[in-house]
Amino acid sequence: MDTLLIIEDEALFGGELKRHYQRAGWHVVLAPTLREAEHLLLRTRITPLVVLSDMNLPDGNGLDLLEKARALGETGEWVFLTGYGEPTDAERAQKLGAFDFLQKPTEFKTLDLVIAGAVRSARAQRRLKDQASAERLRYSPEAFIGSSPAARRVRELVARLQDLPLSSIMIAGETGTGKGLIARILHYSGVRADGPFVEVNCVALPKDLLESELFGHEQGAFTGAKGPHRGLMEQADGGSLFLDEISEMDPALQAKLLTAIESRKLRRLGGEREITVDIQVIAATNRDLVSAVGDGQFRADLYHRLSVFELTLPALRQRKEDIEELVMALVAEFNTKANKRVRHVPPEVMARLQAHDWPGNVRQLRNVIERCILLSNDEELPAEWLQLAPVHETQASQHGVVQEGSDWIHLPLDGSMALDDMDRHIIQTALERHGYNVMATARALGTTRETLRYRIQKYGLMKS
Repeated sequence: MDTLLIIEDEALFGGELKRHYQRAGWHVVLAPTLREAEHLLLRTRITPLVVLSDMNLPDGNGLDLLEKARALGETGEWVFLTGYGEPTDAERAQKLGAFDFLQKPTEFKTLDLVIAGAVRSARAQRRLKDQASAERLRYSPEAFIGSSPAARRVRELVARLQDLPLSSIMIAGETGTGKGLIARILHYSGVRADGPFVEVNCVALPKDLLESELFGHEQGAFTGAKGPHRGLMEQADGGSLFLDEISEMDPALQAKLLTAIESRKLRRLGGEREITVDIQVIAATNRDLVSAVGDGQFRADLYHRLSVFELTLPALRQRKEDIEELVMALVAEFNTKANKRVRHVPPEVMARLQAHDWPGNVRQLRNVIERCILLSNDEELPAEWLQLAPVHETQASQHGVVQEGSDWIHLPLDGSMALDDMDRHIIQTALERHGYNVMATARALGTTRETLRYRIQKYGLMKS
């Protein structure tokens, strides 16, 4: 049962309010003074969903108690009633986040509508707070599993970074090393944990759509823009914006992003008003951005702006002593998700897992363990579903295998190669075989020149 705290010094009116809301199904607590209400809120620690308070009480102003409650992180909504409120009180109530400010006398019908709105808002706030608390527990530095020196070094760096108000952080590392995990740890264990965490994959969206998603747009900004849209940078205000695969962002958009990060202001597409945003930018890349800057494929000024601190994650083959610990953690996770009961990993299976080079890193290991758990029949992790390439083939499988003089390309399906990497490899191989003739390559791949040119630009496959 939800709790409603009523702070009202008029005994007759307070009793009437209490009876009304008890009949409506509330657990009602009535406090006739601010002192008693403060004791209930700040010492007894009751957690009312809504507080209905008189503004002016014999022992003070209700806004003072609201300010104290907000300082302690209380998320309930407050509705104020007053018979002679000053304009300054209304302004202060708004600044402190009061839900509404009503003049006495107020009909119960009107008050019930306001309380119903406050209930919806308070429940939404509680859900967000509970979610943030759960994410903080889930994404602590210890979530980066491993006892190797490399893993301990990552955790130590993250622990130092989490309390620093850094404006931007760059996370580098091969595909599958855990860049997304580290981004979440930095946010949910850091100073912006109560703010939103907004993620965008820069390679997943075409340039025009990515610009609209990042900066938002106004109605009529382009065909199909039927209404205003808050961009991801606006949505991340007060929290963190995670830009995954930042190296794939179009250079023109890189310039606009740099301006927004430096000025902390943006303008929606088709808009005239500047919008101020307060965000921490966490960028991730699996490419060598220093080389990309040297080749003119990435802006040097944006790279230097993003890499206030750069954290490079080790590949799994560089910390193989962590494999056993990772395997057991993944077995426990997928047992829970799939309602399985695998308890034992045979020594020969663990030996194969530790001998593998893992070109797809932890993501590939995760896929292998998930497959084995899902297809298991008893308490033993089955070796038959490992489907790992022999060690001497690992390097070849990392880049795909091409047979000279043939029209075939062999690609690994063991999780070591991402879909975008396969797409890039197929197009690059076809271009090389056709002397970078776009028309001939498009014909061979069964696509259009426009589609092929878009992917050539997306993957940076211009002939050097």
